[in-house]
Amino acid sequence: MPNRSADILFQLIKSLQKAEKRNFKLFITRSSGNKDLKIVELFDALDKLPEYEETQLLKRVNSIKKPQLANLKAHLYKEILASLRLLNSKEGIDLNLHEQLDFARILYNKGLYLQALKILDKTKELARNYHQDSFLIQVISLEKKIETLHITRSMQNRADQLSLESEQVNERRQNITHLSNLALQLYSWYIRNGHARNEKDEEGVISFFQKHFPPGAHAYSGFYERLYLFQSFSWYAFIRQDFLMYYKYTKKWVDLFYEEPLMIEVETAHYIKGMHNLLNAHFDLRNYIGFHHTLNQFKAFGNSAVANAQENSRVQTFVYIRSAQLNLHILEGRFNEGLKLVPIIENEINQYRIFLDRHRILVFNYKVAMLYFGYGDFEKSIDYLQKIINENVDLRIDLQCYARLLHLLAHYELGNFELVEYLTRSVYRFMAKMENLTVIEEAMFKFIRSNFYVPAKKLQPAFAAFLTQIKQLENSRFQTRTFAYLDVISWVESKVENKSMSEIIRQKYQADRRIRRSGSHKPLRKVG
Repeated sequence: MPNRSADILFQLIKSLQKAEKRNFKLFITRSSGNKDLKIVELFDALDKLPEYEETQLLKRVNSIKKPQLANLKAHLYKEILASLRLLNSKEGIDLNLHEQLDFARILYNKGLYLQALKILDKTKELARNYHQDSFLIQVISLEKKIETLHITRSMQNRADQLSLESEQVNERRQNITHLSNLALQLYSWYIRNGHARNEKDEEGVISFFQKHFPPGAHAYSGFYERLYLFQSFSWYAFIRQDFLMYYKYTKKWVDLFYEEPLMIEVETAHYIKGMHNLLNAHFDLRNYIGFHHTLNQFKAFGNSAVANAQENSRVQTFVYIRSAQLNLHILEGRFNEGLKLVPIIENEINQYRIFLDRHRILVFNYKVAMLYFGYGDFEKSIDYLQKIINENVDLRIDLQCYARLLHLLAHYELGNFELVEYLTRSVYRFMAKMENLTVIEEAMFKFIRSNFYVPAKKLQPAFAAFLTQIKQLENSRFQTRTFAYLDVISWVESKVENKSMSEIIRQKYQADRRIRRSGSHKPLRKVG
């Protein structure tokens, strides 16, 4: 994982574009006195540091003593945000609405009630068009305050209308809160655990969903109500590996934005996440045509002004497009082609390192390890798996387990049998502790223990018997989790048929395409 500084001021400065840095200098010159000359020096020094290190920073700014540093950093942080607020005041519907509300409050405080109401009326219409209920509440509250305290004669039945509007917005907000909480909790469960491991996991998820799903939610018509409804069902289905349901609701999630294209600019991050999940759904169902079509749409969006308007959108688009490209190479068995992308992606990760969370790096490292394993470069696969194993984070227990299992298989391939013997016990204990052992993993450990030192000539029949055993479990309800993370069947088949894993997967991909064209196909299990 890239080494990221935890200093928030340093991260903020490193996130600034050239125009934003230039604007800050102009802003501070116009708005501040001599006391802020030191924060300009501090800004320049931090901007030039490759990584945050306080000793080096103080050497670069001799005018600042260590006792002063904390206060100056806090002041600089505040001033940078103020300059960004001013620069971006016309960008984004939320900032625009904030500005209009501020104008209305200023006019009200000056006693210009009718002018304030006129601005509030326009602001209310804008907020409605973009489904910004949180601003509607503030607008209606200020309108009610003005109507309660002053005789405006603005219109008849004003009290009834404002009361009705307030009740409707509050009801909608309550619905959104319930559904967004449900979606968040389900997503959090997945980030911690991955797919449901067993019946206990699934029963727990089903029980939680049913308990917290709002009655009548299917009838909700608001944009945000439907968005969080579709997200909730998407995560619910994905955790349970119900990939048809997952596809159905990720498609609804994305189509919601096509119904109201204005919202792509307002909720860009939700649109990007929806596209990522739709790509995953296509992948899981081996919908090659749909996958390629959606990926091409996503790439086109990545070049749009909306995707590049904000750093967050640009970074998230990069992460998910690259993830889809790696998935595509894994799906098609073109490991060598996928590996050509790795140095490019690593360079981009280094460029965006302060914006990327641990989960994204974890998934990237696992996908790269899979590419190297499938290609047959087991030492490089081990290098990337060690990054996951050594990270020791409390998320994606599933990837933590399967990284260790793949690490074990890589050493098995390299013939490091003494180490394999130790790792077999160690990985088994780890997976058992994490309640991540299925019948397939038990069979894998038994096979490896039984064949530590078996001569190569006798291994092929052993692999053939093992293949027969695990193929019987391929469609078993709670055994599919293993195949979602580790294509152990293709690995064993490569041993039985004396072919590379790449050849085996490529043959399956081509056969699956032929089967799909004939109208019959089965779900594929996703990596990472």
